[in-house]
Amino acid sequence: MDPKYSGDMFKHLEKQNELLMDAYRSMSHELHRLQVEEEMLMRKYYEYMAAQGLIEKKNDNTNVASNKKTGEGVVDNGTDEEES
Repeated sequence: MDPKYSGDMFKHLEKQNELLMDAYRSMSHELHRLQVEEEMLMRKYYEYMAAQGLIEKKNDNTNVASNKKTGEGVVDNGTDEEES
């Protein structure tokens, strides 16, 4: 590369870098806005589903899930017989 053009090339690259950083900030801001909107919509959807009685209360679901993880309420006597 010819040294007399290095100054122009540097200015061009700095301008490109500035434009790319502006685009990055803009996209990052838009992504954050969309994530906040998604969370708000999911909360509203959950409230709607709860009002319709299509889902159980949140505490009941977490208790059931934690019981499955810890194995509480599950009796294994080592046989394949069903309890009556």
